[in-house]
Amino acid sequence: MYTLANLESHRFGRGESVYVTEIARTGAGLAAISTDNALTLLDPARLSAGPISTWQTAHGASVTALRVLDGGLACTAGEDGTVAVWDLKMKGASAKVAQFKGELHFKKGMGICEANEKDVGAAPTAKAHYQDVHSDDVTELAFHGTQPALLLSGSTDGLVSVYDTRIADEDEVTIQTFNHGASVHHAAFLAPSSEVFAISHDERFALYDVAEETLDGNATQDFGDLRAVLGCQYVANVTPKMDGVGAVMGAGSQDKQMFQLYFLAKNAEQKWALDTANSVGLPGAHGEEIVRSFCFFDEEQVVFTAGEDGCVRGWRAGN
Repeated sequence: MYTLANLESHRFGRGESVYVTEIARTGAGLAAISTDNALTLLDPARLSAGPISTWQTAHGASVTALRVLDGGLACTAGEDGTVAVWDLKMKGASAKVAQFKGELHFKKGMGICEANEKDVGAAPTAKAHYQDVHSDDVTELAFHGTQPALLLSGSTDGLVSVYDTRIADEDEVTIQTFNHGASVHHAAFLAPSSEVFAISHDERFALYDVAEETLDGNATQDFGDLRAVLGCQYVANVTPKMDGVGAVMGAGSQDKQMFQLYFLAKNAEQKWALDTANSVGLPGAHGEEIVRSFCFFDEEQVVFTAGEDGCVRGWRAGN
């Protein structure tokens, strides 16, 4: 295991109990959402200097999701059923450039897409609406990285469905449904391939292929419970690599105060495998609290994590 050192941190809500639930790399800096209903922009090179800007998102009880669009644009969603679009390079109230009201509430853990089915440059009216695609809460949404017409959703009903948004008929829009067999926490395409990953709220991880007709929508590869595979207590997420070569999985253990990153890639037999021998460790992590989100600034060789201790931490190789 190769370890990184925590060289800089920023704590949110001093004196208050605030979780930082998601962070993301943007063209304007490091964006974060927290349980005090705030969207915050940080300078990744100067975390300890504090926020560049902070906005109250006004998403009702809580802001629950953050996704990055192009450049300095980002979307947030909340429990009041709204999605807001922000230009993070602007200051004050003018940074909120659009807001859409949905028909459903964005409950805790519910997703929004990197490029959802609304045109943010036009009037805020839905381009598509799918009513009966799941029987329970939708927890994840994601478009394919190179085929933008393909949309994926995951749900607590245990299903991951893939849609061709060019099809107008709702009865025909679903092109594949996978049965994960447990409440879906995260799911996404492993672009540029047709493969999909899903991880459940009880850490069950599997891969599926939109190009293959599998019996009952079963997995092409089933890794089982990752707590046994990796010796961890939870999995934060799986982040597809920007270059399209595999993905990075982040898993942690509160008891060990450790968070580790594992590379997911295809081996010589063209099977996906987790490289457990060459993980990257973040010793100390966020203490006994859970790491909720992580992201990378590859050029600067920095990893950022956010946790339930109210901190965003920057990690790099120590001197």
